[in-house]
Amino acid sequence: MALIKGGLLDRRGFLKTTVAAAAASTLPLGGAMAQAKRGGHLRVAKGHGNTTDTLNPGQWDNGYMLALGFAIHGRLTEVAPDGSLIPELAESWEASDDASEWRFKIRQGVTFHDGKSLTVEDVVNSINFHRGENSTSAAGPIVEPIQDITTEGDDTVVFKLGGGNADFPFILSDYHLVIAPADGDSIDWQSGNGCGSYKLTSFNAGVSSSFERNENHWRDDVAFVDTCEMLAVVDPNARTTALVSGDVHAIDKVDLKAAGLLGRKAGVNIQSIAGTQHYTFAMDTRADPFTDNNVRQALKYGINRQELVDKILFGYGSVGNDHPIGQGQRFFNSEMEQKAYDPDKAKWHLKEAGMENVSISLSASDAAFPGAVDAATLFQSSAGAAGIDLKVVREPKDGYWSDVWMKKPFSAVYWGGRPVEDQMFATAYKCGAAWNDTFWCNDRFEELMLSARAELDEAKRREMYFEMQDIVANQGGVIIPMFANYVFATGDAVGHSEEMASNWDMDGERWMERWWLTS
Repeated sequence: MALIKGGLLDRRGFLKTTVAAAAASTLPLGGAMAQAKRGGHLRVAKGHGNTTDTLNPGQWDNGYMLALGFAIHGRLTEVAPDGSLIPELAESWEASDDASEWRFKIRQGVTFHDGKSLTVEDVVNSINFHRGENSTSAAGPIVEPIQDITTEGDDTVVFKLGGGNADFPFILSDYHLVIAPADGDSIDWQSGNGCGSYKLTSFNAGVSSSFERNENHWRDDVAFVDTCEMLAVVDPNARTTALVSGDVHAIDKVDLKAAGLLGRKAGVNIQSIAGTQHYTFAMDTRADPFTDNNVRQALKYGINRQELVDKILFGYGSVGNDHPIGQGQRFFNSEMEQKAYDPDKAKWHLKEAGMENVSISLSASDAAFPGAVDAATLFQSSAGAAGIDLKVVREPKDGYWSDVWMKKPFSAVYWGGRPVEDQMFATAYKCGAAWNDTFWCNDRFEELMLSARAELDEAKRREMYFEMQDIVANQGGVIIPMFANYVFATGDAVGHSEEMASNWDMDGERWMERWWLTS
């Protein structure tokens, strides 16, 4: 259990950070750190970014804004490259016997970019920003269990939960939960003033952002380049051209059809990291015909998962089983039967729904994930054999997340996953959650989510999470045909540790502070 680095639940007293965890924030983030050098200007092109992007952390929904947020802001905890949890702005923490009350000791000597010192009030206001009935934050569901936040002295913040949550410190590493300066009863998010390792010097939504190193940052083992520029380049050909020509040092979301050829070019290195990223087709379970679970099941059996892994991921991934928990996660259900392409079973489910055939529109754009339109076309072909007339609607790349996702009843989506099961389920599957893109609710699932969160017995938690995965896979409104490796490309001038994070793309989207230029 990676709740605290080196620590496990102790029923006799408290969950506490160990010396190893407390020291982890000053240890190298991976191998080969001795080679790191300072200086230079790093340019990166991201296959994300919208003109509707905002500095409001509760609204971040793409890799561009994740990278920006990790660069300019700090959080209480951090997921290290090896997947363990290490202290960030909290230097230590401890919990009550039942894990329903948590005390976080706040790191002293941290300042925001404007010179203001970090205080416990900043922490309280920053987490409260995402709480309450009027919150529009996507992080609302994961902080909903917090009943009260108080302070003790000038260095301790106490979180009282509605029930036990053994994974609570992991929750506080969520990219939305930045610690920003208190501003009255809220926070100042508009200025971009943070306590991260880089200062934001310009922000042109959907176009570009620029950064400079925060010379007063509390850590000296991060932030190697002097300045950085991040470009929003949604078109994969334009990103690839920018890398090959040397206009940028790195790109994400490599066109997998061209990955092999690109990797053979001098000065280009393909990086492939297996993690929790998964590509989905989300059905609005409020809209016909998706209100009928038999129709949903028919679609799940009407998709050829292995074909998508072979032809869309080109082997850079694995088949999915219609739930969001990855094979490397602690409570992955290894006992559940893997769905396979079965048009006869799909037809049977259609008949159970009272249909011989059905016509359905599927919205897709390569803004959803690389090859999403091709994936939808392959789905169209395989589903046809089951009596499902799937009409592929090619949507514009710009505005896809604001105008299509959660607006159209059936659409292509990508998810980066989350480090712990509860966080993933609470973010995207909890009834009423802001990012529940299938608008699906299930009483048994809700009951299990609360019970599993509070259960301290590992075997019992595993049993509950196994059942939750089965419920999502066989009753939910999401098709998850494939888990995709994070595939990105770097130029020879980019240096990095031997171990790169797998919790998000491009070294956990902390590339700006973890990478350096070798020349």
